[in-house]
Amino acid sequence: MNAVSHTLDSFINITGTELGISARQIRATAELLSEGASVPFISRYRKEATGSLDEVAVMAIRDRLQQLEDLQKRRQAILKSLKERELLTEDLASRISNAETLANLEDIYLPFRPKRRTRAMIAREKGLEPLASWLLDQAKLPGHEASNEDPTERAVHFIDPEKEVADAGEALAGARDIISEIISEDPACRSAMRDFYATASLVRSRVLTGKESEGAKFRDYFDWEEPVRRVAGHRILAMRRGEKEKILSMRVKPPEENALTLIQRQFVRNDSPCGQQTQQALEDGYGRLLSVAMETEIRLEMKKRADEEAIGVFAENLRELLLAPPLGPKVVLALDPGFRTGCKLVILDPQGSLLLHDTIYPHTGDRNADQARDRVAALVKEYEVEAIAIGNGTAGRETEAFIRALDLPGDLLVVMVNESGASIYSASQTARDEFPDLDLTVRGAVSIGRRLMDPLGELVKIEAKSIGVGQYQHDVDQKALKSRLDDTVTSCVNSVGVDVNIASKELLTYVSGLGPQLAGNIVDWRAEQGAFTKRSQLKKVPRLGPKAFEQAAGFLRINGGTDPLDASAVHPESYTLVRTMASDRGCAVADLIGSAESTKIDLSTYVTDTVGLPTLQDILAELAKPGRDPRAGFETFSFAEGVHELKDLTEGMKLPGIVTNVTNFGAFIDVGVHQDGLAHISQLADRFVRDPNEVVKVGQTVMATVLDVDLERLRISLSLKGS
Repeated sequence: MNAVSHTLDSFINITGTELGISARQIRATAELLSEGASVPFISRYRKEATGSLDEVAVMAIRDRLQQLEDLQKRRQAILKSLKERELLTEDLASRISNAETLANLEDIYLPFRPKRRTRAMIAREKGLEPLASWLLDQAKLPGHEASNEDPTERAVHFIDPEKEVADAGEALAGARDIISEIISEDPACRSAMRDFYATASLVRSRVLTGKESEGAKFRDYFDWEEPVRRVAGHRILAMRRGEKEKILSMRVKPPEENALTLIQRQFVRNDSPCGQQTQQALEDGYGRLLSVAMETEIRLEMKKRADEEAIGVFAENLRELLLAPPLGPKVVLALDPGFRTGCKLVILDPQGSLLLHDTIYPHTGDRNADQARDRVAALVKEYEVEAIAIGNGTAGRETEAFIRALDLPGDLLVVMVNESGASIYSASQTARDEFPDLDLTVRGAVSIGRRLMDPLGELVKIEAKSIGVGQYQHDVDQKALKSRLDDTVTSCVNSVGVDVNIASKELLTYVSGLGPQLAGNIVDWRAEQGAFTKRSQLKKVPRLGPKAFEQAAGFLRINGGTDPLDASAVHPESYTLVRTMASDRGCAVADLIGSAESTKIDLSTYVTDTVGLPTLQDILAELAKPGRDPRAGFETFSFAEGVHELKDLTEGMKLPGIVTNVTNFGAFIDVGVHQDGLAHISQLADRFVRDPNEVVKVGQTVMATVLDVDLERLRISLSLKGS
């Protein structure tokens, strides 16, 4: 077995043990990923190969294998560096090869890492290493075996004015510097100390002198202390932000006496004169080197853990927002509200194309309000408007009240739309390309209207982290955040499917196997050649080769095309199989779709070496409901009448609201007063809640009770108990 396959085998074994997934499943997944298959494709169309692993499992395998590969690359780089510097011994190579974590690997490499000139390095240049070794060796002996020789007498032999060692005291000081570095760089010592810091440290934050009033938002952390092992991710990020803004100081420390005792067990086993010298070096090394390194490591580990929590929360919230129920293709009048500058108004056709834009002024005097009233009524009638979308920003509730007071058709929907990120879209290159001659606010109104019709299709045009459903999204690892959010968007887009004839370039970009270049080529081909009438035409798109077609085809829909299967999630590779099924039933493929005929098929007769029951069951489900949208049906929602500002709220008031953000400590809820309220995790249900996502989701409608209103700090405390 060659080294490469051995490495892959070890990666597979490690991953399988950690994730509880069989080696066969991991190997199959790894092979598909190496061939360029996407996560959605693998989980949807390669169930036989992977044993029906879902997207979460496939992503976990992908990410862990990548981490192990990165570890291997670092291992190889270290071995190469040591070999080039002629420092690599057989024992060192073995220890490096057997290191299981990056931290262990770096501990082994630390003494050999090229570094700036240290005190220990200077002492070694003065020839003091033999003295340091003697002191350290004597200190490690059991008490009755330790040498009682006076270290000063031995140190006299190392006096050398030419090397700037003037006396025995300087020689001993240099030897202690060497011992301090040896102890701080010892892999076993660092490993034990790392575990000790993780289990015994306290994180402490204090307000800096004179910053009390300036840092009021960090008031909870002015005098805060809790064990590292229990501190919640959002508190870590809050303290780090306060530290960054120079409001707080933050330290992570275990009990020092316990830390020193832990090191003493390894390096100082007697109280001889040598032991005392080593103890002095140990205390210096811990305070000057090891404790600093460990605090840095534990802070980074805390940050990593907090990032993972925050990114997980953001991804879950984003998924709920992207998969929010769409209104569907309707004629929509959309309003981007404003007071003095007026409300930007647009009319969109069922495909989201802009038909008209205007500005009305319902909040700048009676005369203007009368004109706005007449204008809206006329447009609703002229364009046969089916729904009105109103942004929930400034003047949103006032504009909603104005619209609801009009004499409009009874079946006309009036919906408040979360406009988070609409301004980002308005200023984006995508918006400029689509509407080069329109004002930013008009583009924003278009985005609001389209978001009502199809949240997913519109939100993919905005950088995910700008949508505003996370916590501390600007403080977390931006590369990790983008990767996770891209995965989430990709998962949502492919689970819903995309109509290739109306989808934007941005939406097509997230389809399995495509990306920006091929998405743009599809849009260009569509503009030049007209609508696609069958999936096979995708092969004519420039640079869309067989692999990209295989990955993308099942997620692209062609409605009203020449082949009814093209409107479904049945992959083209299974078309022949479906036609065989139809032939065996004595009917056409179209007769199998959406009818009882498909339920009469005995799937066991179609199982082969490459097609198993999981795929056959998926095909049957798709034939029963072709192109089904996994999103819930659209439901209307209205805020309480007469409640528009914080001052309208009173304790005990019960109000309808919409969950706008879910965090580890609770849920933010819009009750229609331009300031979201917070339902703390302890107020989310009549039972203990460990994870807010157990009981609330972004976009969920709730009935909230007002617990408290802080007008000065613009804070609303809410409860969902008893609702």
